[in-house]
Amino acid sequence: MPSRLILFVFLFGAILASIPCGRASTGTTDDDLSFDDTPLQNVIVHPDWFKESFLDLEDDLQEAIEAGKRGIIVYFGQQRCPYCKKLMDIGFKQPDIVEYIQRHFDVIPIDIWSTEEVTLPDGRTMTEREYSVAMNTNFTPSLVFYDKDGRVALRLRGYYPPYQLRAAIEYVADGHYLRESFRDYLARGDKGMHFEPGDLNEEDFFDRPPYNLDRSKYPADMPLVVFFEQGECHACDVLHGEILRRKVVRKALKPFQAVQLDMWSDTPVVTPNGEATTAREWARKLGLFYAPTLIFFDEHGREIIRIDSVVQFVRLRNVLNYVASKGYLEEPNFLRWTARTRKVLLDAQETDAQSQKRDR
Repeated sequence: MPSRLILFVFLFGAILASIPCGRASTGTTDDDLSFDDTPLQNVIVHPDWFKESFLDLEDDLQEAIEAGKRGIIVYFGQQRCPYCKKLMDIGFKQPDIVEYIQRHFDVIPIDIWSTEEVTLPDGRTMTEREYSVAMNTNFTPSLVFYDKDGRVALRLRGYYPPYQLRAAIEYVADGHYLRESFRDYLARGDKGMHFEPGDLNEEDFFDRPPYNLDRSKYPADMPLVVFFEQGECHACDVLHGEILRRKVVRKALKPFQAVQLDMWSDTPVVTPNGEATTAREWARKLGLFYAPTLIFFDEHGREIIRIDSVVQFVRLRNVLNYVASKGYLEEPNFLRWTARTRKVLLDAQETDAQSQKRDR
């Protein structure tokens, strides 16, 4: 069998065996989904196969094309991001993933806090920090795939287990992005398989049907969070069994209207903008391909932020506080708001410590 066919069979088989979070058996382990997401003490070290770039993505893209590659992947990260380290330690340690990336793409790292200048594939220049904000990298790590024409083929925001990463790489490398959405590409791997509907993890803070979430004419009294989930979903089980059991998280959820929907069901729902549809169609329109996905809306039905990747305690708590405190009105970029809030807290703690010393 030709080597290219062997690779295709292997990769496509991996996708069929790994439809996100329960549509098929993914082989996802607790180590992929459950970890301490407090900021790291030590700085992350990038893999040695990342490209040493002069931050001229226009030139980087041209060099990749001349080397016969499909394009470039821009990695947006932070030096002490636990989700970034998870990607380095798991996704970027899989031999098949590394081989496939290196064959089809060059990977260029971007520090989302750096003020160094970067030239974009379209020739524009800005700082790495400005570039990160412009690309809406509310969560790190973020991967942006550029094709040969300098167009964005796919964006992944946050950490995903290896099966999701494999599918994303092939989706772009084989040109599927030109014909279908990433959601449809993953669902197509499900064709011909049959799944028994699974029960969702219920919580006492979820609203019961009917789901009339319309806020288009009259604003609501509180923000809304919609949990898009599915049956037999290991990541959903981790969310409910660990993170949502934390008292701090449950307290932070009190100011919210919370609704749970099966993203593959025909459950009737009226969306925050007043559209009558089903959970499945709404999820498709929103482009959702990962479960669980949490989407936050303000009192007027406008989407504020979504978590559509692996999430742990610290990130979820911070997003809940960001929305409940209306921090998005002051700072649209979640990461910048988080950094500012953390600095204010540290400054207050330092001031309090100094005051206690003077009082002794």
